[in-house]
Amino acid sequence: MTYNLQLRSLKKRALPVLAGSALLGAMAFHAAPPVVHAAELPVLTQMIKQNRDAVVHIQVEAGGSEKMAAQGFELPNGQQLPEQFREFFRNMPRGPQRGGAAMGSGFIISEDGYIVTNTHVIDGAKKVTVTLNDKRELDAEIVGQDEFSDIALLKVEGANLPTVTLGSSSALEVGQWVVAIGAPFGLDHTATQGIVSALSRSLPDGTYVPFIQTDVAVNPGNSGGPLFDLAGNVVGVNSQIYSRSGGYMGISFAIPVDLVKNITEQLKVSGTVSRGWLGVQIQNLSQELADSFNIGQLDGALVASVQPAGPADKAGVQAGDIIVGFDQTAVESANHLPLLVGSTQVGKQVAMKVLRGGAEKTLQVKIERLDDGVEPKQVSSAKPSAALGLAVAPLTAEERAASQLEIGVAVREVQPGTPAAKAGLRQGDVIIAVNNARVSTPAELKAKVQAADKARPLAMLVMRDGRRQFIAVQPS
Repeated sequence: MTYNLQLRSLKKRALPVLAGSALLGAMAFHAAPPVVHAAELPVLTQMIKQNRDAVVHIQVEAGGSEKMAAQGFELPNGQQLPEQFREFFRNMPRGPQRGGAAMGSGFIISEDGYIVTNTHVIDGAKKVTVTLNDKRELDAEIVGQDEFSDIALLKVEGANLPTVTLGSSSALEVGQWVVAIGAPFGLDHTATQGIVSALSRSLPDGTYVPFIQTDVAVNPGNSGGPLFDLAGNVVGVNSQIYSRSGGYMGISFAIPVDLVKNITEQLKVSGTVSRGWLGVQIQNLSQELADSFNIGQLDGALVASVQPAGPADKAGVQAGDIIVGFDQTAVESANHLPLLVGSTQVGKQVAMKVLRGGAEKTLQVKIERLDDGVEPKQVSSAKPSAALGLAVAPLTAEERAASQLEIGVAVREVQPGTPAAKAGLRQGDVIIAVNNARVSTPAELKAKVQAADKARPLAMLVMRDGRRQFIAVQPS
């Protein structure tokens, strides 16, 4: 596999000759430039020497038509997205690919050959080969992989192999120096450094990971490699980049090592991962929705629906509740809650704080196991606005059977330009409740709208495409 690298030299510029005592005299009075002391900058050489032997280069031979093949990007009309734009939408660096092969990085966590990498590096692999720093090539077995966390565990045959030390990510702080070692573009054991830019980032990719954001230079091929602190402890696994070009642009994301330790231990024992499930459909609060619920905060996760017989239902959670605390942790948003629930031990009894009717309640919920595809995804908040302007009708027998609803009224028409249209209500929506009061007929809807406080938006619970969500509508 070859790479065409363009190397540009920085040429020294000739300095102009300064003549004349007046000019030289003026220069003498200029303030001296500030002195930067080397002791103020991190010294990385020894730490890198101690850890680079435990970082491996992973080569993957893909099967015929698996996920490792180059991704295709299509526009809604079926046309292919132009090549120059495709990398903008390709978040995960899968490494250089030629003829069904891909590359990535990993690191050894035990002397007998257990290796951590990313799931997306080895997904769909027919053969995985690990290259050590001493150039030995070893065939690797896939012990297990977890798509939700993007962590995979490999095993090679060996003894007394060099290993990294797994640290802790719980004490990381923004501004802390970190170092990545990996194989960007297939260039083995490349070290790059930077700082922690942000913590607990939740990304719109369906994962259960509170990512560490850094400005460490991470490129295709770095995926699965370790992120170290200055003490030489692994604090994360480099996983994703956001890029317009497919290369480094100053934003990269790593999986916290505390989560990695939990995942790898489960993979080692059973080859699979169990994570917590709550059984709610949630959305973020907008200012209009907060006003409709008469609360003065935007933090928390608004419950749009509760799955029958799920953990939340058994605990007494209701649609319209705002989850603000989970197991002694404040819930910042709808993105934050799945991270907390997913990392909770199955079977654990957890105290959950909710706002209901402006009052705080504490519910005890027993977390159950998440089965693939069971947990509803976070729903997007419809564009909020300010009033009614729609025609509704009772649900037909066919609509009730299709939606499995015994209550609600169907939206038959939304007048263009009206506040209802601006709020995001659509033809085909089913209005189930207004301000947490159920609606069964158009007359009930009209009565609740007329009786509502005109100074506050209505919190309308709507069923759309089989999913429930709140929409804030301000009646005129």
